[in-house]
Amino acid sequence: MSDDKPALGPSADEAPEGGETAGPTAAAARPLRPTGKRTRRAAVGVIDDETETSETVESGDADADSGEKAAKRTKAAKPAKKEGSRVNPFAFVWNYLKQVVTELRKVIWPNRKQMVTYTTVVLVFLAFMVTLIGLADLGLVKLVGIIFG
Repeated sequence: MSDDKPALGPSADEAPEGGETAGPTAAAARPLRPTGKRTRRAAVGVIDDETETSETVESGDADADSGEKAAKRTKAAKPAKKEGSRVNPFAFVWNYLKQVVTELRKVIWPNRKQMVTYTTVVLVFLAFMVTLIGLADLGLVKLVGIIFG
């Protein structure tokens, strides 16, 4: 355990007095919301059906294994389509919409306070840029009027 931060509660090894365990929390009862961070499983890359065996570790071929693992993590190439086959347009649109919904579920939506802050920043920047470009335009109009006027 690090000395930087004190422990926040009893560890998993320590049981509360009386042998009782804490009841379910509200966070565990609801489905977890995405945190914006990749899970360890997704970050490492999941190898489908094959896992590393103890013989591979004992053999000492770590460099050769890393190349094989990288090859296993890459997606398998899609089979080539036949020239005469056509994709059903309704199935294509349905698949596309399913993928859109899946991606939208991964989005971490801002709360109300963040949204107000972001909107305010955008509007202030917009007002600044409109003023800047308007003054530059007005200055150029006056300059052209003096030169050719």
